[in-house]
Amino acid sequence: MASFRFAAAAVRQFSTSAARNGEIVQAPIQVFGIEGRYAHALYSAAVKQKKLDAVDKDMQTVQKLIKSDTKFAEFLHSPLLKRSAKTESLSALLKKQGFTDISVNFFETLGENGRLAETTGIVEAFLKITSAEKGEVMCKVTTAQKLDDRQLKDVKAALQMFLTKNQVLNLELQVDPELIGGMTVSIGDKHVDMSMATKYKMYSDLVKETLA
Repeated sequence: MASFRFAAAAVRQFSTSAARNGEIVQAPIQVFGIEGRYAHALYSAAVKQKKLDAVDKDMQTVQKLIKSDTKFAEFLHSPLLKRSAKTESLSALLKKQGFTDISVNFFETLGENGRLAETTGIVEAFLKITSAEKGEVMCKVTTAQKLDDRQLKDVKAALQMFLTKNQVLNLELQVDPELIGGMTVSIGDKHVDMSMATKYKMYSDLVKETLA
């Protein structure tokens, strides 16, 4: 109950009209922690104002900015800037980018509460909720080298076997040369490590134990 009261307060802070009745719209999945509380508050406000798709697009844009723009990410985490100046600068940037009022107000609330450094986690939590809303299943595949078209097709076909009829695969691809070969796969709450690096370590540990 405490987490929902916290979320309701957050909703009222950045969207008075969305919290007139003081109720929180239940999300399709629960995300916990501080990030989850803010994410649920934003989801509830967006649904009440019928702007979920637009806010979802805003949060995807923020996520891309954090990953592609080092200066933007550093700005969010910087403890050197005054809270008010940081909030005003971010608000102006988002308005210039055409963000919805609800998204702008939300980030202003994060700034006022000193939570901008936690933007990455909050945005990821929100996108998990909207992904579930759309029937998507998040999947992250990490390989030592970039997959070619045929390999990617085979991987997608294999992953489809884990989905039900109404689910949609939301695939994220990453490259990590330290895997040496093979891949790691995280889909839903499942994780499989098929990397050569892990196999080498397992064999190395086995040899050490045998010779000890």
